[in-house]
Amino acid sequence: MLAQKQDTVTRSFIPTGVRIGYDVYAGIRNLADNSFNGLEVNADIDFYRYYLTLDAGRWEREFETEEEQYSNSGNYMRAGVDVNFLKKDPEKNMYFIGARYAWGTFSETMTRTTDDAVWGARTESFTNTDSRATWFELTTGLRVKMYKFFWIGYTIRYKFGLNTRGTGELEPHDVPGFGKTFKSTTWGFNYVVLIRLPVRNGK
Repeated sequence: MLAQKQDTVTRSFIPTGVRIGYDVYAGIRNLADNSFNGLEVNADIDFYRYYLTLDAGRWEREFETEEEQYSNSGNYMRAGVDVNFLKKDPEKNMYFIGARYAWGTFSETMTRTTDDAVWGARTESFTNTDSRATWFELTTGLRVKMYKFFWIGYTIRYKFGLNTRGTGELEPHDVPGFGKTFKSTTWGFNYVVLIRLPVRNGK
């Protein structure tokens, strides 16, 4: 009986499937917000109640005021684990809480034009090139099986602990994957559609 129980526990931690998804919210944001252009893909793999996750994305921002023009572009990744609290659901639906470590690289440019009564119009440009950023996230959300291999869900992200390196005179304004930097914490949201690729049969 003990050997049988140990075998059952061991098999429970063998992955049963990999899910690969696309963030629909980023696509909607591309259409609704002219200053934003981005995409994100997501993947996870199950180990009983624990899901190892990996996200990868890219975004670009561009906006201007009467005196300033700003643009950035960069790539980012996140890795972490989600814990599923619906552990007895045979469909493997998820209500989860998790954590992420995120990192990325980005470049940004700020151009400022001023009109001085003595010196006339004056333009200054400040640039950060190939700067690096890291931060942490706490996550929660749902994943629901809709039909066979098709899943949908959402993730709410609480982002904190931003650290940037390799910057020059320009203080980072908007970090791809994190967002605007004038606050030490911020929130994020993803609405994802996923395809699940089975690895083995499992409950």
